[in-house]
Amino acid sequence: MTAPPPGRVLVAGLCSVTFRDDPVEVVAARAAAAGLATVEWGGDRHVPPGDDDAIRAAVHHSDAHGLRIVSYGSYLFCDRVEPDGLAAVLDTTEALGTDRVRVWCPFGIEPGADAPERARVADAVASVAAAAAGRGLEVYLEFHGGTLTATAASTRALLDAVAAPNLTTGWQPPYWTPAPTLDDERADLARLAPSVAHVHVYEWSHDLTRHPLAAGAERWPARLAAAAAAGPAPSDPVDGAPRAALLEFVRDDDPATFAADAATLQGWLADAEPHP
Repeated sequence: MTAPPPGRVLVAGLCSVTFRDDPVEVVAARAAAAGLATVEWGGDRHVPPGDDDAIRAAVHHSDAHGLRIVSYGSYLFCDRVEPDGLAAVLDTTEALGTDRVRVWCPFGIEPGADAPERARVADAVASVAAAAAGRGLEVYLEFHGGTLTATAASTRALLDAVAAPNLTTGWQPPYWTPAPTLDDERADLARLAPSVAHVHVYEWSHDLTRHPLAAGAERWPARLAAAAAAGPAPSDPVDGAPRAALLEFVRDDDPATFAADAATLQGWLADAEPHP
């Protein structure tokens, strides 16, 4: 796999779910043509758990286009874990050549849930993290509305409750809540640092209308700078998966919009890096 750009804390990439209806070879070629360095292959369409042919295709086309696989985007919910299902997800993560897998907290248990429910989620997450740790893998939680990771505060509390060295979180703009201030978002990223594995990058309105990424010029550079200021991801940035800013769900699923968004993101990332 390709090494991340020297000195970079955040590297630009793609969540393959953005183009979930396109074949792996098209997605890999499109990401590379846009100048991206990394990819997270999704487990819903492109690389289902345990699908050896899909794994081989993802690795082959990533290698062919110089893309580093920085994580496996599974749809494993920590409260529905069966041993065989968990093993298949972890096997797939290893076979993709990455050391990081994304998992989900259960829907319906949100910030403000009572203590027994929060403890149940923490126990479920801890069990998954322990199984991953046995293989030298890192688990990162989907940061998402409707779950216990819907806010930075509740995510931080969950990370602290589990206290697993290999447990991290993603972050994305919380479209599921009324727009916070930019200062609030910076504070949230600071609260989660350095436990942020990846940032998912998109520009949506609260009603889920999608916009070109450049429309977020008042917020995204500051968000990326806050994430970069956290320093390298918890795993080794050379041998382990680097922290990435992953484009996700572009306007109209349009490849031309994606290419423009990729150029915008890379420009912002160059400016976001801390300077000595």
